[in-house]
Amino acid sequence: MKGFTKYFFQKLFWYLLAFFLALFLNFFLPRLIPGDPISVIVSKMMSGTVASETQERVYQSFMEEFGLDKPLPIQFFNYIGNVFRGDLGTSFSLYPLSVNEVLGNAIVWTIFLQFPAIIVGWILGNLLGAAAAYRKGVFDKTIFPVALFVNSIPYYALAIILLYFFGVYLGWFPIGGGYSRTLLPSWSWTFAIDVLHHYFLPFISIVLVTIGGQAIGMREMSIYELNTDYVTYSKMLGIKDKKIQSYVFKNAVLPQITGLAISLGTMVGGALITEIVFGYPGVGTWLFNGIRQLDYPMIQGSTLIIALMVLVANFILDMVYGLIDPRIKAVQTEEG
Repeated sequence: MKGFTKYFFQKLFWYLLAFFLALFLNFFLPRLIPGDPISVIVSKMMSGTVASETQERVYQSFMEEFGLDKPLPIQFFNYIGNVFRGDLGTSFSLYPLSVNEVLGNAIVWTIFLQFPAIIVGWILGNLLGAAAAYRKGVFDKTIFPVALFVNSIPYYALAIILLYFFGVYLGWFPIGGGYSRTLLPSWSWTFAIDVLHHYFLPFISIVLVTIGGQAIGMREMSIYELNTDYVTYSKMLGIKDKKIQSYVFKNAVLPQITGLAISLGTMVGGALITEIVFGYPGVGTWLFNGIRQLDYPMIQGSTLIIALMVLVANFILDMVYGLIDPRIKAVQTEEG
């Protein structure tokens, strides 16, 4: 256990270092975007007939409100302090709404889209991949090329194709948003059906790509397991094929479970472009809007949540590997 404790703190150090580097980049990179966000806010609020002195006073008041009148190092340390207090600031473009409130709602939409899509794609992909490896023949020759083709299509490209064909050309589904603008969010069947109607295209675009990748991975792992000695020995003993296939599936699916854990951990940032293409009210859409409108707090909040989720997911995975992987445990013993 001494070796694992050392392993734990080594990993924790590097992940904390990565987190602080992410905080640094998170603060400074948005400020490299050309333009003045406060000027945008003032120009939206005040028409050209307002006196320039009044506009200047409003401009200075907003600079003080958002703390942009202070030197950059002071702004950075204020930002760090606010992050550790759980305050992501006030949105420039949605003033006076806080970023916490906006992204709090957006994360729910993102998880609602991503989590079921990842699980459904993972299950179907693994079943199809295993079936292709077991049955071979025409079944394998059909599934493998199709899975390879679908997996090679980026999320956003497939999203655009589906959006154009089913949304624009056929008109079967809405072309954007999480629900119709004529409806207000409520716990009603009308609203639920409308949400599902908007949900289908972004959901299916993620599922199809996920199925392709999982099917390829599962097929390769199953073929590898089918050629191992224990399968040959089991056949010689007269064990039924279904029993052997269950053993093969259990062993082949282990790396796929690792991939599932990473996908679930990174799902907040997993398909940002898909959300943007469909105008889905998730984190990706708000990040895109923040970049367009020079909304520093919104950009910082969105990228911070994505970075934090990725780091936490990978750290947990490293800890699990440290406990169950004999190769890592052997290294721990040597170093301990």
